[in-house]
Amino acid sequence: MRLAAHQPQYLPWLGYFDKMAQVDIFVLLDTVQFKKNEWQNRNRIRTSAGWQWLTVPVHHRFPMSIAEVRIEDGAGWRRKHKEALRQAYARAPHRQAVLPPLFELIDGPLRDLATLNIGTVRTLAALLGVATRVVTASSLTDLPGGPDARLIALCRRFGATTYVAGQGGHEYMDLQAWRTAGIAVEFQEFRHPVYAQGHREFLPNLSAVDALVHLGPGYLAPCGRRLEEAA
Repeated sequence: MRLAAHQPQYLPWLGYFDKMAQVDIFVLLDTVQFKKNEWQNRNRIRTSAGWQWLTVPVHHRFPMSIAEVRIEDGAGWRRKHKEALRQAYARAPHRQAVLPPLFELIDGPLRDLATLNIGTVRTLAALLGVATRVVTASSLTDLPGGPDARLIALCRRFGATTYVAGQGGHEYMDLQAWRTAGIAVEFQEFRHPVYAQGHREFLPNLSAVDALVHLGPGYLAPCGRRLEEAA
């Protein structure tokens, strides 16, 4: 049993789903502290001028959890995001299969950031063909507060013998605590594919929407193409 965890992000990048595809259970840490100007309420798409931010305006105060952050709905962000996606990917080959379910989500009844982000994670995972079980931290009880202790507790709760960490996990994880707990830690090794974006210069590390509209649904399905094949 393999487990990974991450904060729910808005329209996450392809590496996020690559890690999800490697595990049996993926926990969305919606109970951790919201961080302004990171990836929890914004992400990037490709335009003819380069990359462009799509930012969800929010009401928050320190130290709110992601689940507590409310969306500022009077800012017209829904219309702006849909129009930006339409314009950016007007000629992308798979736009008709990818954009409508995202627009339906964006137009839905959304009050808090966690609901939006969890929705985008689930929608993009389904489009990519990732069938990993997704669990929210807010649906669980009695999780300890420390980062390593919390993740170790999650592994024990679900019977996971291996935790898959991000590529930068070496810098902040207490690996001795994991050895003491008897849980193996593996670090993700992700090589971003290079594919035709409809522009001269390829820009990596954008929202997974970019890969989907160009490469098509099912891209990360077990029987589908591997990421390396697009390189």
